[in-house]
Amino acid sequence: MSKKAIAVVIVLIGVTGIFSLAPISISLSSAEKLVLVESISSRVISPSILASGFLAHEEEVMLSSEVIGKVAELFVEEGEAVSTGDLVLRVDDKNFLAGLEQSEAAVRINSIDIERQKVRVENLERQFQRSAALFGRDLIGEEEYESLRNQLDLARIDYLSSQERLAQSNAQLDQVLDNLSKTQIISPIDGVVTSLDIKVGETAIASSTNIPGSSLMTIANPSSIYTEVLVDEADIANIRVGQKAEIVAIAYPDEPMQGTVRFIANTAKIAHGRTGLSFVVKIDIDDPGEVTLRPGMSCRAEVFTQDDRLVTAVPVEAVLFEEDKAENRSDHFIFLNDQGVAKKTKVEVGLSDDEFQELLSEIDSDVGVIVGPNRELRNLVDGDRIGELVEDGDPEQKGRGGRFQFRIGN
Repeated sequence: MSKKAIAVVIVLIGVTGIFSLAPISISLSSAEKLVLVESISSRVISPSILASGFLAHEEEVMLSSEVIGKVAELFVEEGEAVSTGDLVLRVDDKNFLAGLEQSEAAVRINSIDIERQKVRVENLERQFQRSAALFGRDLIGEEEYESLRNQLDLARIDYLSSQERLAQSNAQLDQVLDNLSKTQIISPIDGVVTSLDIKVGETAIASSTNIPGSSLMTIANPSSIYTEVLVDEADIANIRVGQKAEIVAIAYPDEPMQGTVRFIANTAKIAHGRTGLSFVVKIDIDDPGEVTLRPGMSCRAEVFTQDDRLVTAVPVEAVLFEEDKAENRSDHFIFLNDQGVAKKTKVEVGLSDDEFQELLSEIDSDVGVIVGPNRELRNLVDGDRIGELVEDGDPEQKGRGGRFQFRIGN
C-alpha cells in the first residue's frame, strides 16, 4: 500500500473516531442556518414595570440652629432613640442670659418712668385746675394760665411716650427670651438619631445653606421608611396607586420585599444621570422580611401593572419589530419552522413580562417558533432553510444551554 493510501485511511479512521465520540452529527449545507426552536405554549404573565431608586424616610427632620453659638452640651448619640420634646442639644447661652438681664432691667426702668410721668401729670392737673379758677376770677394773667396748660399737655405726651418705651422694652424682652429658648434644641418627632453632624465645642451656625455648623443632626422615624423610584414617562400611564410591587435592595438581592404604590408625582423631572423625563413614585413597604432597612440604600422595584393571566405566549426574543417610516407602518412578527423553512409571520402582541410575550394572533400550537440564536434570528429571511438545535435531555428545556444536537428540518 502506498504512503498516500495509508494517509487517507488514517484520516478516515480519525474522523470516524471523532464522530463516534461526539453527541452531534452535522450534514448542513452552507445555505442552512442553525436555529433554536420552541413550541407555542400557555404561560402565566405578570405585566410589570421595572424602576430603580432608593430607600428613604417619610418622617425625617434635619435639625439646625436658629442662633449662633458654641455647642455646650449634647444629650444624644448617633443611633439613639428619642421622643417628641426631648432635649437633644444645648447651645452656649451665656450671652443670651446677659441680654436677658439687660432687657429685664430696661423694662423695670421704663415701668418706673411711667410711674413718675403719671405722678407728674396728676400734679399738673391739680395745679391747672386751681389756675383755671384763679384765671376765671382774673387773679392771674393769661400768660401764666397758658404756660401751665402747656406744661400739662407736654406731661401727658411724655406719659404716653413712656408707655410706648415700656412696650418696646417688653417686645425686646420677648425677643431675647425667644432667642434664649432657641439655644435648647428639642426633638420634634419620635425617632432615631440617624446622623450627628456636630460636636461639643463646635459653633452652630444659623443658616439654611449646607455649610459646616448649619446642620446639627438628623432624626427619622424608622417605621416610616419607604421606597422612592423614578419611572420613565413612557411607563407612568400604567402605574396606579394601590398596585402591588416587589422591591429588592441591592444589599439583599435574594430577599425581595412586598410593597404597595402610595404616591405618583404630578410633575416630571430630569433626574441626575438620565436624559429623559421621569416621575417620582413612592412605594410603601408592606413586609420587609429579614431585610435590615437603612435609608439611602439603592433598590429596584418591579411594579405589577395587571393581575396574572394565563395566555398564549412565546419568549420575548422570538418577537421582532419592523418599522417602515416611509409608509408609516410598524409590525411585530415571528419566524415559524415550516418543515425546515423559516416562515415570517406577522402577529399581534399583548401583555409581556421579562421573559414572555403574549400573542393575540392565532397560531397553530403544533408549529415551532424560532427563538434564537440572536445573531441568526436578526439576519433570518423568509424562506431560509434552517436546521434545528435540539438540547439533549428534557425537551421542555430545549434551547436553554447544555449539550446540543443538530437536526436538519423535521
